[in-house]
Amino acid sequence: MALYRFRITFEDYDDVIREIDVKSNQTFEDLHRAIHQSTGYNSEYPSSFYISNDQWIKGEEITYLPNQKRIDRGVALMDKVKLLSYIDDPHQKFYYTFNFDRPFDFHVELMKIILEETPGVTYPAVIKSVGEAPRQFGNMISAAAVPPPPGDDFDFLNEMAYSEEDAEDFSEVTETGDEDEVIAKVDDEEEEDEFGSEFSDDEGFEDEGKLSHGDDY
Repeated sequence: MALYRFRITFEDYDDVIREIDVKSNQTFEDLHRAIHQSTGYNSEYPSSFYISNDQWIKGEEITYLPNQKRIDRGVALMDKVKLLSYIDDPHQKFYYTFNFDRPFDFHVELMKIILEETPGVTYPAVIKSVGEAPRQFGNMISAAAVPPPPGDDFDFLNEMAYSEEDAEDFSEVTETGDEDEVIAKVDDEEEEDEFGSEFSDDEGFEDEGKLSHGDDY
C-alpha cells in the first residue's frame, strides 16, 4: 500500500511544522486526527479540509462534525472520503481549518508518495515535528475588559496625576453630594496659599515700623 507524506504548517505560525505519513486508502478523518495527535489538541471540534490550488484558494470542502448548513449542502464527510480520491497532483495541497469557533488554519501539502510501508509502523505516523504548537485556547479577554481588583481605589487618580489628598475631596463630594461647598473650600485654600506669605511679610514690615517709631521717642 502506498503512503502519502504530508507536510503540515500553521498559516500564522510557519515555524511550526509537522510531517505525517498516511496510507493512501485512509480517510481525511485519519489525517485530521493525526494532525492533532502531533499538536496535542483535542480533535473533537468541527473542522474542514478544502481542496486547494498553489495559492491556497479554497475549493471543494470535506468536513468533520458538520453544522446543519453543511449537512443541507451535502458537504462530504471526512470519515467517508479516502485520501486517494483527491490526490491527482504529486504536490496536492489542502487548506485545513480546525475548530470554526476559535479556528487555526493550516497548509497541508503532499511532499512525496512512498511505495512501501515500513514494517511495524502504525499509520498515520508523525515522522517529523518542529516547533511547539500554540495553545489550543488562548486568552480571549483583553486586559482592558478585566475590572480592577477591590480596594484599588486610586488607580484612576494616578492615571490623571491626582494625589490621595485630591481623592479626599472627590470622596467628600461623593459622600455629601455638596460639590459647590468642596469647590469653595479648595478655592479658599488656594487663595490662602497665594496671598498668605505676602500678608505675613506685611506684618513684619509693620512691626519694624513700630520699632523705628519708638526709637524717635
